[in-house]
Amino acid sequence: MNNDTQIMKGILEGCLLRIIEHEEMYGYAAVEKLNQLGFSVNEATVYPILSRLQTRGLLHVSNRPSPFGPRRKYYSLTQTGMEYLNGFRQTWEKIRTIADTIMEVDLNDQKK
Repeated sequence: MNNDTQIMKGILEGCLLRIIEHEEMYGYAAVEKLNQLGFSVNEATVYPILSRLQTRGLLHVSNRPSPFGPRRKYYSLTQTGMEYLNGFRQTWEKIRTIADTIMEVDLNDQKK
């Protein structure tokens, strides 16, 4: 796929929420975690998503001192964020199941 930006943004939202559900963290740590798990993203991709999730009330932010410079924004899920993540999981499972079926089935056998 030549331009998968929109698909990736939607998927990254759910993945970021899942990562932050597991462990409260600051933005750059989330970027590193996504990269460790196989995504190839940078701060310019992730920070706007974090900001959007915060604006939508899905993330709570607390500013904390950093041993390496300016204060850091630590993100945690709000109750609304947890509910959204649960909905994302359900949608993801449904879409993944349908897409897997279409990609794996012999479409010639499906003709009527």
